[in-house]
Amino acid sequence: MTPEVEPATATDALAATLRRHSGIARLHTLRDAGHSRRTIERARADGLAVVLRHRWLALPDADPDLVIAAEHGVVQSCVTQARRLGLFVLVDEDLPHVAAPAHSGRITGLLAHVHWARPVVSRHPHALTDAIENVLTLVASCLPFEEGLVIWESALRKGMVQRDALGQLDLPASGRRLLAEADPYADSGLETIVVPRLRWLRLSLRRQIWIAGHHVDLLIGDRLVLQIDGGHHVGAQRESDIAHDARLMLLGYHVIRVGYGQVMDGWAEVQQSIMLAVAQGLHRAK
Repeated sequence: MTPEVEPATATDALAATLRRHSGIARLHTLRDAGHSRRTIERARADGLAVVLRHRWLALPDADPDLVIAAEHGVVQSCVTQARRLGLFVLVDEDLPHVAAPAHSGRITGLLAHVHWARPVVSRHPHALTDAIENVLTLVASCLPFEEGLVIWESALRKGMVQRDALGQLDLPASGRRLLAEADPYADSGLETIVVPRLRWLRLSLRRQIWIAGHHVDLLIGDRLVLQIDGGHHVGAQRESDIAHDARLMLLGYHVIRVGYGQVMDGWAEVQQSIMLAVAQGLHRAK
């Protein structure tokens, strides 16, 4: 005869199961995992877990975003979930973005931007976060083109999704446009922004070309190099960049180096510098 598990051991096991579910799970999921109603009640009475609406159980330190999603029957999605996944996000959203079933109707008591669009990948009824394909699709329709492209390329760069797989989905026109433009080999979100802004020049724009022992961010034509510095270009990295610039110039390249603030807030000046360099023929091989 199997001896009865002591309550402390049983509640510890329950907590371990919850942690495996990001700190929150449906009550019947816990029951299916072998945790008795008595154990669940003891954990709640001892303050080790909290019962939420719609029959969810959560640890006291569970992710607040997931708790909100469980209580309101939504999933974290769009730009909010993109940020949670560590993707490059430019926009600072004023409200969290969530997705709800099309038939859910009005959701009360939730301060959020709610998306009711039909998902391109079906959502499991117990999911609290959206699939990356649904996240990208909502981003495409919700954000301006450049901000959406940054997130799409970030997802491709991190290997969270594959271009071919995205191409098989029933994407909206906004998603098709981003898919056509997205380059999985962009090194940063800043490169993502710059390349579409320069296509009107009708010159060759090649990203991450290996020249003189290092990659260059963007090669315009044959000899004009645009280097885009992020926040990590300081100290030893900055010295390495300067040395590489010198090697490039000795090889006949012209280098324009800009920073994050210039790209985001002073693009007109950056573009003017590039236009003048092109007008002088600095993009051509001598």
